[in-house]
Amino acid sequence: MTSPTVTPTPAPSVSSTKAPMTFPGTVLTPGSKGSAVLAVQQRLNKLGCGPVLEDGTFGAETQDAVELFQTRFQDTSGAPLKIDGTVGPMTWAALFGAATTPTNATAPSQLLAAVLQFASGEVGMMEDPLESNRGPRIDQYLRAVGLDPAAGSFPWCAAFVYFCFQQAANTLNVPNPAIREAGVLDLWNKAGSQSVRRIAAPEAAATPSVVQPGGLFVITTGSENGHTGLVEQVAGVRLTTIEGNTNLGGSREGIGVFRRTGRTIAPIKRGFIQY
Repeated sequence: MTSPTVTPTPAPSVSSTKAPMTFPGTVLTPGSKGSAVLAVQQRLNKLGCGPVLEDGTFGAETQDAVELFQTRFQDTSGAPLKIDGTVGPMTWAALFGAATTPTNATAPSQLLAAVLQFASGEVGMMEDPLESNRGPRIDQYLRAVGLDPAAGSFPWCAAFVYFCFQQAANTLNVPNPAIREAGVLDLWNKAGSQSVRRIAAPEAAATPSVVQPGGLFVITTGSENGHTGLVEQVAGVRLTTIEGNTNLGGSREGIGVFRRTGRTIAPIKRGFIQY
């Protein structure tokens, strides 16, 4: 006899005159302690995922209850939660409501805000012809990092990012801090050698609040290939990005500049660069 399929459902809304605690910014894992853990334990008990001792210490009992919650309930977008026994932004929002993981759309500096404003205006710019890594505007991106567009077929995601920084810095009449580099892996390595703030993937996954609008995400595949773009907005672990040389599917060899809402922090395996 087969067991019936259990379909995760949304958790009931929090009914309290006291506003629920906002996500603490750091993923809660076994060994975590404090008021955020206590709030999770109380909520798990209320939702029938306990009984859990409400002592503010994230032990094995709490981990089991979190996994049970993740099995039974959806995230705020209606998708299944990752069953990992930890409480990151997605599980926190499912427990306490989407409003408890506020969206960050404010760049931390005037320059980064200007970079995002300029990049937003480039959304929709396409290669001409498509799949050529060429076009009047794409050629400008490539020349900005010192490449001759006619000398070959060059991926241009990093060139697009640099061009956005260059234009924003020129508008504000300030120095451009961005590294002038067309290669994604070289960009990441040079950021490290030049003391630019790099947020490695494990740190970003454990503390999503360190990822800021105006930063660069960096994905590397294999020994040489990669893809980069600008983080426009952070909502928990969900990212809104503006990317060149991509498509709506997120390809590293796409056809234009796109705004994408499908990325999350965890799959960004290399990390983030914050100027």
